[in-house]
Amino acid sequence: MFTNKIRASILGTIAATGALVLATEARSTTATGGGVQAVYGNLPADQVEFLSTPDRIVSVAGSGAPTLIWQTLEHGEKVECMECIGAVAPLLYDSNAKNREISAWWLRRRAFGVFGPGEVYSQTIDTLGSDPDPTRRGYAASALGEFLDGAGIAPLATAGMTDSDPGVRAAAMSALGRLNDDGTNSGTVMSQNALTHGLTDSVDTVQVAAMEAAGRVSTLNDSTFAPTLASTLGSSDPLVRKHAVQLLDEMVYTASDAAVLAIAKNDSDPTVRLAACHAIGAFGNPQDMATLQYIAAHDSSSLVVDMANIALQRL
Repeated sequence: MFTNKIRASILGTIAATGALVLATEARSTTATGGGVQAVYGNLPADQVEFLSTPDRIVSVAGSGAPTLIWQTLEHGEKVECMECIGAVAPLLYDSNAKNREISAWWLRRRAFGVFGPGEVYSQTIDTLGSDPDPTRRGYAASALGEFLDGAGIAPLATAGMTDSDPGVRAAAMSALGRLNDDGTNSGTVMSQNALTHGLTDSVDTVQVAAMEAAGRVSTLNDSTFAPTLASTLGSSDPLVRKHAVQLLDEMVYTASDAAVLAIAKNDSDPTVRLAACHAIGAFGNPQDMATLQYIAAHDSSSLVVDMANIALQRL
């Protein structure tokens, strides 16, 4: 998060002058004079940035306050503190999603104490694979995605295809997307890759999660993914149909042209018809022109009519 070079330079200068030993709580009385004033000039003391101290990280981690936790961990990005790891790691399973996200972000930047045998990362993998609480397993799946480490691909693929809880399966699919991997070479015993398998899941939310993840993966290694995706156009859930059409559009999977054209003309949901008209324009098949003209003249949604006309301009 500290990608801004100016902010990084300022923080480096503060570290060089020794001003970082000042506690955050004391900024109102000690942020004047010396190195801090040399860097920040007359900037009000309550606007001066300070790196979080280890004591501050430990204290705030247990507060449960998302804004405070986020601020403290962000300002403690480069603080090495073994005690802090023990305080932050439980936030991976906090009920607040922001706390879970920032804790994984902070932990993955540790040089020590996180990725070794038996440490936080391997504990997270164990939680995904064996914890009896599906909520904790789902949080563990999300954490593995945020850790951005390839070692999580295999356990995530396995969970996405075999976990008994649909929420865990969906979280695992999303995490694979975060890791930019479809699980093809994960070494699981399943014949399909994870995201293709997710398309065939019996629960709609898992199917959608697999589609959203696939949209983030740069390379889909399973040749059966696209035709399996096209088969979900027959789903009874309009959200599944909409996501399927949008992903087929992104993939420019022209083999699905006839099925998507039928969706554009006949689907009961206008948002699905809208997405389908956009996809037909992307497929660029001139033979679809007559159907698009019919849609433009007869659809009950003005948005669909507009998109059909736009698609006609692309053919």
